[in-house]
Amino acid sequence: MFTVTQIKAAHAKVQSGADFPNYIQEIKQLGVRAFETWVVDSHTDYFGNDNYQTSSEPVYAQLLISDTINKDAFSHALSIHQQGQTDYYAFCKASAATGIEKWVVNLEAMTCIYFDKSGNQVLVENIPA
Repeated sequence: MFTVTQIKAAHAKVQSGADFPNYIQEIKQLGVRAFETWVVDSHTDYFGNDNYQTSSEPVYAQLLISDTINKDAFSHALSIHQQGQTDYYAFCKASAATGIEKWVVNLEAMTCIYFDKSGNQVLVENIPA
């Protein structure tokens, strides 16, 4: 099965949100079926076949996740990140400030769903193939 080291090697090629689709294709080929990234510290739980699971370590010091959802501000932050205008940490800080607790990527459905602290879906995106 895949390792966090393999996933990190694929992620090292990501310079901005514009690189995300290629990253997704690479980790999908490794056998990743889904992953859940927690904005608080960017640790990620990865899921594969046969209930295989592994997790990464936190990436940065904990961020405070807002209790208030600001979907419009989040959508803007996501859009500019995907255009390559912000780095990953700036996107995570914007996500926290707008009430996003985590995102869940399903590589079989090719979706990325952003959730608030109550577990509500804030935004659902289709991932370009």
